Amino acid sequence: MAIIDVVVIPLDGKSISVSKYIAEIQVILEELKQQGKIDYMLTPMSTLIEGELHECLMALEAIHESPFKQGLDRVCTNIRIDDRRDKKRKMIDKIDAVNKHLK
Repeated sequence: MAIIDVVVIPLDGKSISVSKYIAEIQVILEELKQQGKIDYMLTPMSTLIEGELHECLMALEAIHESPFKQGLDRVCTNIRIDDRRDKKRKMIDKIDAVNKHLK
């Protein structure tokens, strides 16, 4: 199972706020979640996506394309992929592993 940290940076040249584009990305991710393809979590600085790598990569393409479909001419997307194949784990498992050391 892959966990991907993604930052989509829509460059519209009009405003420094990009929240309307990020909101549309969350709608796309929620649709994919409802279809059982991925899970995701919005954070203040990025979005985390988890699932099988091929499903996550399809989700990445969809969210990267979203601002273009809204009329933008430039989008920068940064991704980090953690793809561990020796055991299944979820985003929360990584958090739990750290929290165990804090107790």
